[in-house]
Amino acid sequence: MNPLSWSFREQFLLGATVSFGMIIAAITIGGVLGLEACPLCIFQRVAFGILGLAFLVGALVAPRGPTGRGIWGLVAFAAAGTGTGIAGRHVWLQLFPSEMATCGMPLSFMRETLDTPGLLRQLYSQALNARGDCAQVDWTFLGLSMPAWSLVWFVLFGAWALYAGFGRRRRN
Repeated sequence: MNPLSWSFREQFLLGATVSFGMIIAAITIGGVLGLEACPLCIFQRVAFGILGLAFLVGALVAPRGPTGRGIWGLVAFAAAGTGTGIAGRHVWLQLFPSEMATCGMPLSFMRETLDTPGLLRQLYSQALNARGDCAQVDWTFLGLSMPAWSLVWFVLFGAWALYAGFGRRRRN
C-alpha cells in the first residue's frame, strides 16, 4: 500500500512512530558504542520527541477539514524546522571545527550552576554556541555522521508534515 495515499491520521501516525524510533536509535547506538551525548545531540533528541508528539497529537485529533490538517502540518513542520536548525548547527561545527577542547559545560553542570529564571534560554544558548567535542565525529553510517543523519531526517519529516497537511486527498 502506498503511504502517499494513506489518510492524514495514518500519515501522522507513521511520522510519530519514526520520530520516536529515531530517539531509540540514537540512544541505542550511543549506548552500544559507549558514546556520551553532547548538548547538541540531546537537543536533537528533544526535537525528535517534540516532533513525534506533534505527529501523535495531530493523528489523535485527525481533523477532517483542510484547514485543520494544514494547521497540524505546520505545527509538525515547525518542530521539524527547529530540529533542522539544531542538527544543521551541529553539522556545521563538524565541518568547521575550532581549536577549543570542549563542547561546552555538561548539561548537568549547567542545570546546577546557571540562573534559574533564564535557565532554558541559557542552556539553549550554551548548547548552540558549543564548540570542540561537538565537532568530533565518533560514528558514521554510509559516510554521514549522526548529526548529518538527523539533519536528513528532520528535512524529510518537514516535507512529510507539509505533504500530510496540504496534500490532495482522494475521494472515497
